[in-house]
Amino acid sequence: MNHAISTHYFINHRLTTAALDKLQGIGITTVEIFCARQHLDYHNHAQIDELAHWFRDSELKLHSLHSPMYNDDANGRSGPQAIVNIADRVKAKRIAACDEIKRALEIAEQVPFRYLVQHLGAPRDDYDDAKFDAGFASLDELRLFAKHRGVEILLENIPNGLSSAEKLLLFQQQTHLDVGFCFDTGHAHIMGGVEQEFELMKDRIRSLHVHDNDGVKDSHLFPTLAAGGSIAWDKVMPMLRARQHQYPLLLELKESPDFPQPLDTFPKIFKNLESF
Repeated sequence: MNHAISTHYFINHRLTTAALDKLQGIGITTVEIFCARQHLDYHNHAQIDELAHWFRDSELKLHSLHSPMYNDDANGRSGPQAIVNIADRVKAKRIAACDEIKRALEIAEQVPFRYLVQHLGAPRDDYDDAKFDAGFASLDELRLFAKHRGVEILLENIPNGLSSAEKLLLFQQQTHLDVGFCFDTGHAHIMGGVEQEFELMKDRIRSLHVHDNDGVKDSHLFPTLAAGGSIAWDKVMPMLRARQHQYPLLLELKESPDFPQPLDTFPKIFKNLESF
């Protein structure tokens, strides 16, 4: 499978071309950039210009962006007003969320990428028909904005009442939006189970987020290496590999003191996963 990394691992650090150079140096050919303003400030033209210049001369390709989850530069710690939620029932908040996401999508005008990974609702949202309607209104607008920039929006399965595999399929059936999915192994493990969630979503999966956890906490552990992970990779990897033409094997990990040299560790993860 093609190997890819999400810059989510470096989310607490400013994204620099030096970091991208290092990823390219260990054989990574594709990346997903996480839009968190302390990491990639999509409001900052200077940072975008620097990245655009680097990508033009690089063999490393930008596969996708992860849509902003918060509008602050503290990963949401400034308070609940920072949440970017396209399914908010309050229209003014929903419009503000869409405007924030459009700023991130404008990166495609300088650095082309294929997919924007989008959450439907906030992490703790319960199921609500009105939130489905709100999400539809937002996505209908965002899809057109993205399409004009050569980008397709993917909905990710996340642990809330709107975004299990079952609910995402229901959303797609009710709205008739032709949207693809980003399949997150760790989130699926917390919800209905990796194999069950994948089976429901598989035809529309266009990207992956691969990480591990204990089945309860969304801890983004290093697959096959970190203590506490409980995903059965010997069962999951053959399933993922069977549709490898649809997506790269993309790791979305969390910074960990247990792995102080991540650039040495990432290749070991890929080797271990590919051994199954």
